[in-house]
This record gives sequence, C-alpha cells and structure tokens, in this order.
Amino acid sequence: MNPQRGSRGKGRGPGGCEVDMTECRVVLMTCGSEEEAGKIAEALVMENLAACVNIVPKVTSVYRWKGEVCRDAEVLLIAKTRETHLAALEGRVKALHSYDVAEVIVLPIVAGSREYLDWVGEVCP
Repeated sequence: MNPQRGSRGKGRGPGGCEVDMTECRVVLMTCGSEEEAGKIAEALVMENLAACVNIVPKVTSVYRWKGEVCRDAEVLLIAKTRETHLAALEGRVKALHSYDVAEVIVLPIVAGSREYLDWVGEVCP
C-alpha cells in the first residue's frame, strides 16, 4: 500500500473486526519478465487473492537447474495475503506462469503495522 495515496479503508477486516496477525503471509515469486510479473500481479489483486503485489525488476538469480548452475535476470514479486488464500494463490500463479517450476515461497508475518495488516484482511476477505 502506498501511504502517499491516502487511506484504503478503516483498518478493519471483513465484518469490521481486526485481522489476526498470524493469518497474514508474504509470498515471494520470481518471473522471467516484467510483462509476466505484471500479468500475475494484476490477476492476484483483481481476484482478491492478494491485497498488494510489489514488482521488483532486475534481480539476478543464481540457481542450480538440471545439474547446471545458472544465472538469470528475473523479476521478484512480493505479495501480501491471508493464509486462507494460499492454495488458490499458488494455483493461479502456476496457471499463469511460464516456468516449469514456479517459485512460490510463503513466509509468516510475525509483526507489522496493525493498520496495514487489517487492510490486508479487508481487501482479501
């Protein structure tokens, strides 16, 4: 969420209740192009599978694939969502992704801005 754009709601989850911080997750994904990253990010937000997806261009990934060490330019996606949406989010990413094995890494949120996490819950009911 961009704080310069103003408030996006009253900071409450569905039904006006606060969202339990343990429900929120950060999901890391990589793509081979900005076009693909944008397509995936927009689909996740439009379908309420993620509250926000950051697109970080020009990361370099070094990894082992089929016995060889590879080095490629990629685009990093950082999504904020709720635990209840993880299976659907992963399925959607796999459906839209061009890689044989799409990276979908889920991290718990152990602390964060109460207002921001409530907003995640509000837009990802």
